Amino acid sequence: MSNVRDYGAAGDGQTDDTGAIQHALADGEGLIEFPRGDYRITKPIVVDLAKFSRTAIRGSGGTAKLIMAGKGPALFFAGSHDKSADPKGFKPDIWQRERMPLLSDIEITGDHPEADGIRLEGVMQPTLTGVLIRKVRNAVHVTRRSRNVLISHCHIYQNTGIGVFLDHCNLHQTIITGNHISYCRLGGIRIQGGEIRNFQVTGNDIEYNNNAAFGVPNADSEPTAEIYIDVEDGTVREGTICSNTIQATYSPNGANIRFIGSGSKGNHRAGMWTIAGNLIGSQATNIHLTSALGFAISGNYIYSGHERNIVIEGSRSIAIGANTLGHNPDYGDKELSTGIRFVDCEDCTVTGLIIQDALAGQSTVTGAVTSKKDGLIELVRCRRMNLTGCQIFEGTPNGLVLEDCADTLVSGCTVLDRRSPRLMEHAIVWRDTAKPTTGNLIHGCRIGTGRRGNLSGTNRAGIRVSENVLD
Repeated sequence: MSNVRDYGAAGDGQTDDTGAIQHALADGEGLIEFPRGDYRITKPIVVDLAKFSRTAIRGSGGTAKLIMAGKGPALFFAGSHDKSADPKGFKPDIWQRERMPLLSDIEITGDHPEADGIRLEGVMQPTLTGVLIRKVRNAVHVTRRSRNVLISHCHIYQNTGIGVFLDHCNLHQTIITGNHISYCRLGGIRIQGGEIRNFQVTGNDIEYNNNAAFGVPNADSEPTAEIYIDVEDGTVREGTICSNTIQATYSPNGANIRFIGSGSKGNHRAGMWTIAGNLIGSQATNIHLTSALGFAISGNYIYSGHERNIVIEGSRSIAIGANTLGHNPDYGDKELSTGIRFVDCEDCTVTGLIIQDALAGQSTVTGAVTSKKDGLIELVRCRRMNLTGCQIFEGTPNGLVLEDCADTLVSGCTVLDRRSPRLMEHAIVWRDTAKPTTGNLIHGCRIGTGRRGNLSGTNRAGIRVSENVLD
């Protein structure tokens, strides 16, 4: 173990300790210890694994702080691994010198507008545990290529950029687990381009990652998300978002989980993902998928979407399972009108869903945006869609609206307005704005009556209505 104070670091928060820390890395014994203190640096500390060999940095149980008073990352872990995680792809010297760099039990704080926390590049098995990163730009920034990244039990808090930023990198096998990621202005976890595989986000608290806490002028409408994945110029596959609390303060164009694929590429570039067992709420849109292919969304409680709870556009093979969509009952009559909207989608299922609209028929939260939805569940220009076994309650203005949909089946659903007086106009509205559609079925449903009736636009060719129970 090498103590940075033995190499000249003062740790008094005033002295520039950059040179002393770099000296400890170059001439130390691999395990670099920071005793309690505030270590001010003005340039990135470069952990060159090919040069320094196996390295770990430890901050004495969280009592040590790095203050980054310059531009760039406080710690830059640089490796030279350029293959996959297959053992056959490792050069012996790279494995011996570069595997599993560790960073633990330390705080990193920014004191420069362009200070970052940690950068990873070309690294195999980097492991971050018990790290607090705040007041930097991007807390953890992954570039170019890495493998087997593990980020656990960290506090990523109050940063002006992104919490965990995968920036056009080639990255396979990543686990982000057990962290608090909050109050980062441009998003909690963000993937921008690159090639991402085997990406797991599990057991985290991810919240309030937008401009609300920063108040940057004219920046509220900048699109952001707690988890933001944009691969219009990349590809992301094989991922899970499970057992997290994901919530936010409202921001225009905001989302809690946002995926943007590339429909023009044919395979959509974003898919093979599971979103399960999360608590997701209080953004403009809680889950927003664009040009996605192959998602399973189940077992979540999704609440208080200011505009919609779920929006899915231009996507295929999306399975929405047994989720509950509603409100926080502790807030009494302060509710947000919400819903689900599919646009230009194909081959999707909605099964076992429970969804309830605001009892007042509109949002009753002060300052909430006015709802523009036509129904609690809306399908627009969709093909081969199945809605089965869903409970659709208190829809305003309508329960279920289908527009220009073909080969779509609605079966075993309950669509009711239990309010008195009723505010729902129709339980199910089916309309064509272009040519008549075909192959549609409404079967075996319990259909309530609204102020203007129960079914609208269904008494025509192309829609078969059978064995339903109506008021």
